[in-house]
Amino acid sequence: MQADAAWDWEPGARTVLDDATACAVPHEWVEEPEASPDGESLAAAVNLGDGRFTMCVNGQPWEQDFEKAWYPRFTPDGRLTALTMDDMVWTVSVDGEAWEETFDFAWGTVFSRTGGVIAANIQSEGRYGMVVDGTAWETLFDNANSFTISADGSATAAAVQVKPMAQADTETFLKGIFSIAINGTPWETNFVNCFDPVFDAQAKRLACTVRLTLHDYTVAVDGKAWAKTYGCAWGPLFHPTSGEVVAPVMLKGKWGLAGENGFVWNPVFSQCLHPVFSADGATLAAIVATSFGKFTVAINGNPWSMTFPVITDVRVSPDGRTVAAQASEDNTNFRILVNGQVWPETYDMVFGPVICPATGKVAARVEKGGRQAYLLDGKPFGETFERAFDPIFSPDGGKVLLRGISGGKYLRIVAPIAAFKG
Repeated sequence: MQADAAWDWEPGARTVLDDATACAVPHEWVEEPEASPDGESLAAAVNLGDGRFTMCVNGQPWEQDFEKAWYPRFTPDGRLTALTMDDMVWTVSVDGEAWEETFDFAWGTVFSRTGGVIAANIQSEGRYGMVVDGTAWETLFDNANSFTISADGSATAAAVQVKPMAQADTETFLKGIFSIAINGTPWETNFVNCFDPVFDAQAKRLACTVRLTLHDYTVAVDGKAWAKTYGCAWGPLFHPTSGEVVAPVMLKGKWGLAGENGFVWNPVFSQCLHPVFSADGATLAAIVATSFGKFTVAINGNPWSMTFPVITDVRVSPDGRTVAAQASEDNTNFRILVNGQVWPETYDMVFGPVICPATGKVAARVEKGGRQAYLLDGKPFGETFERAFDPIFSPDGGKVLLRGISGGKYLRIVAPIAAFKG
């Protein structure tokens, strides 16, 4: 989450709500809360009884109520969204106002980077697509998946079925029935399958993994498949400055990273996935397995020395100097890795490292023994919480915004870096 200099960055703790479960109308229960990015608001769906729900924000209910309300999410610019249902049809409600267009189902709310554009996945009369700021794609499809939105919000996309297929009609399937729809308009080229579409930074190009036959995978960019094919491939990404597309691919049982003209990282790994670039593209990190079940992080093709059964959530700082990830030994002992070093403690859960863009310091939310806590470069903040939300660095990197529920109270804490002590 990108911090805003206009937020209150005065160091100290403030109680936003004395009772995090309070709502100023009679209600039967309160569901899982969600905190706003600036920490000033806490929202949750509440059951009003008689089969009615609404959202409650800082103890105050929306004026409108619904048959269902769920998946509360704040946009990066601070608006509260929820998926709501009335009269058996669904839509998105924003700050208490429901979009006019309704659907048989809606899910998976997503936002542009700044939060100015809101989108969700929809199904209507058995056909699938997306709705953007209240307007659905003009064309919906028999099947859609791998939904995505560009960073600027100008484009949405999904892998869609563009040809009908009867049950067990493998002949039609193998001729290619899937494509990519951008803002509801599909590519002219069809494939056996399409996976993991991704836009470039300007939302002018799109790449995805495709399957040409049952056994031949490659990458398609703007509807055109690469000439080279591979035994398998994962989701691609664009180089942030050159625009080159790279993707993890498998050749003869070994994985590497390839571009259109060949390998960027030679195929020497047992697995390779989730590549991430730094802002200038000079640093490329990815999860790799050096042998079966031994996962680590590779930087520009060079793996770290330690390995774990599971590695997730690789993050790279804008300048490429800091790379962080989380690891698990047995799905209970979670750890944090930074620049090839392992933080000493293990936890019941780690919620993904957060790298400060200004300084490269790493913060994380962790859980142990039923309590959640915050770490900065491995050092804990003194207070723990029943429920906490991801840390956010101030724009200058000198402070960390902590949002959590402790003793039933919702607290907003601005902690200086020095407040984290080992």
